[in-house]
Amino acid sequence: MNIRLAKNDDDTGRCFPVMVQLRPHLTADDFIVRVKRQFQLSGYRLAYVEENGKIKAVAGFRITEMLFRGRFMYVDDLVTDATERSRGYGAALFDWLVEHAKTQKCEQFALDSGVHRSGAHRFYFTKRMEIVAYHFSLKLND
Repeated sequence: MNIRLAKNDDDTGRCFPVMVQLRPHLTADDFIVRVKRQFQLSGYRLAYVEENGKIKAVAGFRITEMLFRGRFMYVDDLVTDATERSRGYGAALFDWLVEHAKTQKCEQFALDSGVHRSGAHRFYFTKRMEIVAYHFSLKLND
């Protein structure tokens, strides 16, 4: 099992079939454009697990800083291919992200998870994550 950072459009495109399982509103072309734009604007990166030439899990993340949280890694997206779940790929990617955050001198590791994703929540609890805040949102375009 290899974990790598996407370095070009080919790597990014190969991540799409797994990412679209979490973000079904995206198209392949839109995905590459958004990843590039977010990389330029906020340092968004894609990490992926590959085994036998197939992408098994993908994570989108950024390292940023806030007054209340200090320097931290925020994981925007974390998904394992639905046909490959419970085989350790998500756990390996999660652990890689935590170690990467430490090497980048992050003080915290954070993510949001939809309230309906109970399976993901069980996974995060097994990884010793805690619920520390409510995330509020307001749609601006109806």
